[in-house]
Amino acid sequence: MQYRSLTFEEIETLEKNSCWAEDWNRVEVSEDGFQAKFFHRVMFYGDIRLGCCQKNVEITKDFFKHSGINDATLRNVTVGNDCLIEKVGNYINNYTIGDDCLISNISVMETTEGASYGEGNLISVLNEVGDGNVILFHDLNSQFAAFMVKHFNDKDLKNAIRRLVSEEIARTNPERGTIGNNVKIVNTKEITNTVIQDDCEISGASRLSDCTILSSENASVYIGTGVICENSIISDGSSIVNSVKMQDCFVGEACQIANGFTASQSVFFANSFMANGEACAAFCGPFCASHHKSSLLIGGMFSFYNAGSGTNFSNHAYKMGPMHWGILERGTKTASGSYLLMPATIGTFSVCFGKLMHHPNTTALPFSYLIAEADKMFLVPGRNITTVGLYRDIRKWPKRDMRPQQSQKSIVNFDWLSPFSVGEILRGKKILENLRQASGDNVSSYNYHEYVINASSLRKGIKYYDIALRIYMGAVLKRAHKRGFFGKPETETGTGRWDDLSGLLLPVSEEQRLIDDIKNGSLETIQEVIDRFCEINDNYRVYQWAWTYRLILEYYGITEITDEDDARIKNDYIEARRAWIAEIRKDAEKEYEMGDVDREVFESFVNSLDHEIDFEN
Repeated sequence: MQYRSLTFEEIETLEKNSCWAEDWNRVEVSEDGFQAKFFHRVMFYGDIRLGCCQKNVEITKDFFKHSGINDATLRNVTVGNDCLIEKVGNYINNYTIGDDCLISNISVMETTEGASYGEGNLISVLNEVGDGNVILFHDLNSQFAAFMVKHFNDKDLKNAIRRLVSEEIARTNPERGTIGNNVKIVNTKEITNTVIQDDCEISGASRLSDCTILSSENASVYIGTGVICENSIISDGSSIVNSVKMQDCFVGEACQIANGFTASQSVFFANSFMANGEACAAFCGPFCASHHKSSLLIGGMFSFYNAGSGTNFSNHAYKMGPMHWGILERGTKTASGSYLLMPATIGTFSVCFGKLMHHPNTTALPFSYLIAEADKMFLVPGRNITTVGLYRDIRKWPKRDMRPQQSQKSIVNFDWLSPFSVGEILRGKKILENLRQASGDNVSSYNYHEYVINASSLRKGIKYYDIALRIYMGAVLKRAHKRGFFGKPETETGTGRWDDLSGLLLPVSEEQRLIDDIKNGSLETIQEVIDRFCEINDNYRVYQWAWTYRLILEYYGITEITDEDDARIKNDYIEARRAWIAEIRKDAEKEYEMGDVDREVFESFVNSLDHEIDFEN
């Protein structure tokens, strides 16, 4: 925008409207469209730049006022075109304001020396009294955060990441606080050292201090009544409302934090919902939910997780009805490294009840239930593979992704069967087969560490795991045909173990390559690191085929996949899917017979099962 000095007539008009300037020579205005008559009772200090005032501004639905500035004190402020600023109780100091903004009934807005806008804030998750292990910055996503936490003890990697983040912040941080275009800030007390991007609405907030709000036209952010937010970053499409208190946090895309929730030293990613309770040093990956006042998320890593109230760990009993949330993806990990409620560790969207499981080998029995009975713990392996809850979860989570396509920083892979989870299924199946071989078939139960597995549960567990394996192999083979990469894989990448970085499924070898490239300087910017995460995700199907091809050869005892083998694998896939659906139908019928589900809901669910044959080919 081109600026000019005020004319004598404009100064005269401003003074007649009770405006005053410390020095009118330091007040510059837009060359086109500036109208002094729309400024009343304004005091100007320092360097001021004012845009044009030609449009009306919508205050609320069907109520418009002309742009301009009324009843305000400004110091070192730039105001864009067609803004309405009025009723500033104290002052606006050291700020750049974009076009078409409404700022009304606020107390103070200023930038002070040393402002960081929440960028570069080092917090400690998983251990509330530990050293900082996650650096907050505007391009943080769930993968990068999980990567930092996992490799915290690698000092060279940690220092390299901190350097890259510092360079990114130095490159992008503004010299003073900025307000984007089409921003609405009303009835708010204090905004200090905060960057607010386009199309954000702040209504009734108490205090925003050292924050960055990454709002955009397609994914606006809303900050509501009574909110106090300090040293934090809030991402596209999120809402923070109803007296939330947040300090040293990162809120990812399309999250909702509401109703008095308090959070410190925590991160929340992609579609998480938090209300009433509290989080401290919590890593909340994609699709986490907490609804209850008595819920405290502390020192844990969660994903696809619903925190219940007190002992109500998960309301997964609501399986067919519309209220079911499902819950737990691939990990609920404690600060000590032990896993809470086993199936959460491996197996997307699975749930179970139980106690902390400290033995590392128990993580190799995915999709299992733990049931406490007196002083015994019964392990039911693989049971959750064939439940209504898992079936519904597989289909509902992609539909609940509220993020616009262009505002999806965190990568979320929704495959419930993947090289990561199927690798654990293979290990779980092997454990059960070894138990049966060691103790024989003529026993009533098997002991696995301190857990009891009934003989019938062990046999069914092997059956369920085998069903999952055949479904997985057939589905991947079918996709390989459709996408044109059927045949011997062209890459060895992916043939080893796999990992999960809070939604990104990747070969461990690719994770190690990323570590090496950051440490040796091959990746020179934060954007290059983020692009590498995206590149790995883009190659997921190729890497998956390399892993699955080897699995098929080993499972069927063949050296290559002939046409005959292809037909056999497809037939096994169809039979396994039908067996899986039949087991889920049994689970649904059992629930209906208990009287917990209306007949209409039951019939609708069964009808959806009848259409599963549509996906066989």
